[in-house]
Amino acid sequence: MTAHNQASMSLLEYHVLLALANGPLYGYALKDAIAAESVGTLTPRAGSLYRVVARLMTSGLITEADAVSSPHPGLARRYYGLTAEGRRALAAEARRLKGAAALAEERLGPARGRP
Repeated sequence: MTAHNQASMSLLEYHVLLALANGPLYGYALKDAIAAESVGTLTPRAGSLYRVVARLMTSGLITEADAVSSPHPGLARRYYGLTAEGRRALAAEARRLKGAAALAEERLGPARGRP
């Protein structure tokens, strides 16, 4: 397990892995999936997205994947897919976030209904 997996990940890293959990995507489709799944709260710019993609590739959490659709008439698209390590990291982060949300609900519970 890499050091990256032991610490919490950024929101964008989490959403990149989450989007790739459904299968390989190319850059623009990845950007659209992140925007849709985050209900518009994340709309990554190309530079930010590709820096995160490069960091996740270096960490071994994603890898280049084979194209899953017909070739694009313009430049060749690069597809990215989740590795087994990436799937484990995504699951660990989801558990961490679930635990953090449960703790917040527990602490805020008695304060419900108060001004």
